[in-house]
Amino acid sequence: MVQSPKNTNVSAMFDRLAPEYDRMNNIISLGTHRHWRRKVMQKIHFSQRDDILDVATGTADWALALAASSSRQSRVEGLDFSGEMLAVGQQKINASSYKNKIQLTQGDAMALPYGDNQFDIVTIGFGLRNLPDPKRGLAEIYRVLKTGGQLVILETSQPQNRFIKPFWQLYIRKIVPNFGRVFANGKHQEYRYLDETTEAFMDFKALDHLLAQVGFIERKTFSFNLGAARAYYGIKD
Repeated sequence: MVQSPKNTNVSAMFDRLAPEYDRMNNIISLGTHRHWRRKVMQKIHFSQRDDILDVATGTADWALALAASSSRQSRVEGLDFSGEMLAVGQQKINASSYKNKIQLTQGDAMALPYGDNQFDIVTIGFGLRNLPDPKRGLAEIYRVLKTGGQLVILETSQPQNRFIKPFWQLYIRKIVPNFGRVFANGKHQEYRYLDETTEAFMDFKALDHLLAQVGFIERKTFSFNLGAARAYYGIKD
């Protein structure tokens, strides 16, 4: 696994967050992140046998959902650069009925350890904004997808409504770091970093333009919670 210094620092931060990560996701999203994922999954086209990759799989929630929704012959690979996050995910997989269907790998999203044209579906949930070079990460996803393969992104976004945005900024800047202080053993600095990456990440028009530059076609996007999160779809040309 080859990582830049920034990547290494972020990996260490996620290692520290791993024990409380699932609980904090529920708290920060007010329980809506599962609903977002279910809605996103409804627009994925599964076939009789898919090779599926979940990049930035974290604690493997999306990998497990993909395993549950795909055919018995399909296989799911989950990749993340945090060993501690993967350890939590592996525990969940071991307790599920999909332990023979899901394989977890520690690796770098900007240098995917897979061959060209290997996967039918690649997903990445709330991980693109943490990459030092999102375009390089998307190019790697494009490389490992088969021609006609599907890319599915679920990512935080910024509300466009000028009346909603100030309340969103207050929540991101002030309330969420305090959740980290109270509910995650004082890890407010880590959650402040996550909030900063959310606020600084490109808007949906810029990300759609980036997807076009990389080569994805038939691109679609839609938002959740008045723009607080957004799903993106693309096909490898």
